[in-house]
Amino acid sequence: MIGNRTALAAATFLAIGIAVAGWSAGREVAQVRLADRFVTVKGSAEREVKANLALWPVRFVATGDDLSAVQAKTAADEKAVLAFLERYGLGADAVVSRSLDLVDLLAQAYRQGPADQRYILTRTLMIRSPDVERVDRASQNLAELLDQGVTLGGEPGMGSGPNYLFTRLNDVKTEMIAEATAKAREAATQFATDSGATLGGIRRANQGLFQILARDEAPGIMESRQIDKIVRVVSTLDWELVD
Repeated sequence: MIGNRTALAAATFLAIGIAVAGWSAGREVAQVRLADRFVTVKGSAEREVKANLALWPVRFVATGDDLSAVQAKTAADEKAVLAFLERYGLGADAVVSRSLDLVDLLAQAYRQGPADQRYILTRTLMIRSPDVERVDRASQNLAELLDQGVTLGGEPGMGSGPNYLFTRLNDVKTEMIAEATAKAREAATQFATDSGATLGGIRRANQGLFQILARDEAPGIMESRQIDKIVRVVSTLDWELVD
């Protein structure tokens, strides 16, 4: 009899233990699921900015059979180009580098047939200026150099026109991130309200990359050729939802 009572008591305690353990496990699952309740939203910010730096390779070419004459023509063309730049407010300090490239067509090992002009001498002046408006005005009036007999050419890899850069991203970065975060929070708050929950803290945040885009998007027009640009950032944030 005593043995039966002991067995019954042991079974009772075991059942209670299993029940308590089950309740505890269920409670942990509920907590995990609650912790997993979150909403992912995106917030964006844009700013219209102007380029603050211009890089402009001005390239001109002289050809001929007499190397001395070709060199003299190149020197005269360079003076004309420098005078042209000076007229538009781009002095000698704006010329940051000079390069010279000479091609002797008769010295090419695999060339076939006669050469109309033996020597091709290419001179490139790299203009660097924070005054993008002056560079733009000068680039729009290159016909003046053509009228003086200067043969202009495009710079390989950069094209024949100026490249306009925006280098002051740090000036707008903090403000734009704050705006993107505020927009994301507004969207998350609306979602929480609609779902009958309360918005908690930020669980995870991804700032996203800043993009510098052309203000006027058109086929064949690169961002670097436009003075006016758009800076854009899209942030992705996870917010906890609390009952």
